[in-house]
Amino acid sequence: MTEKFTHGYALLIGVGESAYSKLSLPVTVKDTQAIYAALIDPDLCAYPDNQDHIRVLNNKNATKTGILDGLNWLKEKAQSDPGATVFVYYSGHGWVDKTTKQYYLLQHDIKPTKIASSALSAEDFTSALRQIQSERLLVVIDSCHAAGMATSKDADLELDEEFDDFIRVAPSKGLIDELKQGKGRVVFTSSEGEQKSYWVKDETISIYTYHFLEALQGAGNKPGDKEVRVSNIMNHLGKAVPETARQLYKVEQVPYNDITGGDFVIAKLLGGKGLPDKGWEEVKPEATQKINKIADNISQYAQQIYNINEANGGHFGNVIHKN
Repeated sequence: MTEKFTHGYALLIGVGESAYSKLSLPVTVKDTQAIYAALIDPDLCAYPDNQDHIRVLNNKNATKTGILDGLNWLKEKAQSDPGATVFVYYSGHGWVDKTTKQYYLLQHDIKPTKIASSALSAEDFTSALRQIQSERLLVVIDSCHAAGMATSKDADLELDEEFDDFIRVAPSKGLIDELKQGKGRVVFTSSEGEQKSYWVKDETISIYTYHFLEALQGAGNKPGDKEVRVSNIMNHLGKAVPETARQLYKVEQVPYNDITGGDFVIAKLLGGKGLPDKGWEEVKPEATQKINKIADNISQYAQQIYNINEANGGHFGNVIHKN
């Protein structure tokens, strides 16, 4: 019998379709949908499958107001549940102003001629996170995407010319330190500096998310473990992501991982059953099959879904989602 991760709460943000089409990143929606599918799977992470525990903001729902409202929702959840474990995942553009050095997350309703005033500033994002009084908070930021993850490679090159006052980069060490202020706060990023985040060759999912899904199924755990800790995720991502990026693209993509904020449990492992005696290698074939199935189903349904919370009866992996 599987166990529910009853104190888990997640906000998953995949900006995807931007109101300014040149800034669209369709792969980010597939990533959030894949993570969602893993979180609610009773045989994997076992989060309760309802909007009291998980909210997903994709495409037109990933607005500045929507994101801040989502973070405020997490604040309220943490206030009502002292045992809350909070997981925030953001996938979209992250830019820094060359002049002011201010960092911005570019949500759906961005105004291209008014980036500084319309984008979600790192200051506002950090301030909202600080309001979440949980001693177990994991923030994942995938914000430096490779050419080709935009609508087209030509569109991606045009962005560099059109917005030459900005640089697409991962959050700096200084910003990460700001985000980590407080007890029990951990921040992961999919790459460092101006390194790009790449996707698997068929563009169904990003390399980072693929290996994150492996970690949620025990790739960084030992035989007998029944829970996934942030250290398990960190250890697997730190090894697997650079290896895959070099293998597929001959480039460097090194995730930033630092668990000085604490090593807490983020999910059940295989529904609480845990890894068998032979460990990850025994379950890896089935785990890989499950990830591929999730990715395939998401590719099939993603075109019709703006917000996964609207996907009544949608199939994701072995999960049938019903509101």
